[in-house]
Amino acid sequence: MDNMQIILENIGRRFNRDWIFRGIDYSFTSGKIYAILGPNGSGKSTLLQVLNGSLSPSAGTISYLNDGKEINIEEVYQYLSLAAPYLELIEDFTLNEMIDFHFKFKTYKAGIDKSKLIGLLAMPESKNKMIKYFSSGMKQRLKLALAFCADTPMLMLDEPTSNLDTQGVDWYLNLIQQFAKNRLTIICSNQEHEYRFCDERLSITDFKRVEQKSEVNDSI
Repeated sequence: MDNMQIILENIGRRFNRDWIFRGIDYSFTSGKIYAILGPNGSGKSTLLQVLNGSLSPSAGTISYLNDGKEINIEEVYQYLSLAAPYLELIEDFTLNEMIDFHFKFKTYKAGIDKSKLIGLLAMPESKNKMIKYFSSGMKQRLKLALAFCADTPMLMLDEPTSNLDTQGVDWYLNLIQQFAKNRLTIICSNQEHEYRFCDERLSITDFKRVEQKSEVNDSI
């Protein structure tokens, strides 16, 4: 398995004049599970989007290393799997078609194929059912299974148990045990059951700096 690193140096992101977070110096490394914590609306998802390369930082630099060699930002997506509430599934695909489509771009983890993934989902009767007829919980299970079962060295999960019942939460925790080992795994959450097993925790509220002096000077 690849030895991945993400290195943040003085990272900040703002919308208009408002900083969501700034001054983040942090390193993420393969073999550890990280939690990004904070209340709703605090910027967890924004930081995750910066980490996965879909948003550029407003300040600072982000570096991706694979076995010590730098990866170009345009190629980072090849190394990661993502499951998030804002990611859309293709509603007009059947379950079979959605899995086939996903794995045109990703490789299955060793020992996994389409039938085993459907078995993992416990949805054999839904193989030919269109995604738009899935419940919200079924859709979330599918997003997680696609991410966990792809052979990528980085795994990023945003609010992973959204729309899952108690049984679904246990299923998610089992996936973590099976498929998160030796990867660089990052989980955005504000629910302890989603991250209590994490090796390290980064609180987004530690990086919310208000430029109070400049605001006072502007008002004088």
